Amino acid sequence: MLVADIQGVRIYRAPSARKATNKDGMPAEPRRLGKVHFPVFDPTGRRVVGFMVKRPDVVGMIKQPDCFVALDALDVYEGVLTVADGKENYDDAAAKRLGIDLDRCLIWTGMDVVTKSGKKVGYCSDAMFNSTTGEVTRFVLDGGSASSLLVGNIEMPVSYLLGYRDGAMIVSDDVLSLELTGGAAAKAAEASVVIGDKVKKGAAKLDEHGSKALDKGSRALGKQLGKTRGMFSAFASEYRKAAGTSKKKK
Repeated sequence: MLVADIQGVRIYRAPSARKATNKDGMPAEPRRLGKVHFPVFDPTGRRVVGFMVKRPDVVGMIKQPDCFVALDALDVYEGVLTVADGKENYDDAAAKRLGIDLDRCLIWTGMDVVTKSGKKVGYCSDAMFNSTTGEVTRFVLDGGSASSLLVGNIEMPVSYLLGYRDGAMIVSDDVLSLELTGGAAAKAAEASVVIGDKVKKGAAKLDEHGSKALDKGSRALGKQLGKTRGMFSAFASEYRKAAGTSKKKK
């Protein structure tokens, strides 16, 4: 499963076992918690341990801080993504149960990527992980500009990851030999379609203006979590398939 598959998805609190059924015998409605904001990786950076969830504003005006939700507490209830009932699945209590220090956990998505020798690669835009164990298999590296839509990106095996230093993901210099994959240009080339001058000019404009939005948007997320604390049916089907869970909880 890709991180992008779950970001922005609405997430709910599943009712406790004793409240799972209404008096009329129908399943109780889950309560809305918020939307998945970004993934949280353990201090090694090789495992997704949960997600920060953006909660709705109170009365539409007062912002609530994001809350941490453990990956192993996620399930599908009545066709929506839910968190199992219990304080041990949220924030510090969840971290304690998982044996992790949230302040040392990482937010790879959006973080600059630099090789061991100091060569700037771009930034981490996505990650592929096991929805049950959280183990990461590869990272998606973007060149850092909107033209990546045309030239593609790099899929980096997790073995190339060396660690975190000075606000950046440090990777092996071998990443420089990896080939680009995906992107509109790659697909167009496979279909023997020539990208015209107008498209190239459009890409240049995207680089000039679009990359600024990237710097202020998704790229700004990448950092250690400790520096930011305090601050659907199609998906449900895919999540159930990946996690091996049933459609409904009784």
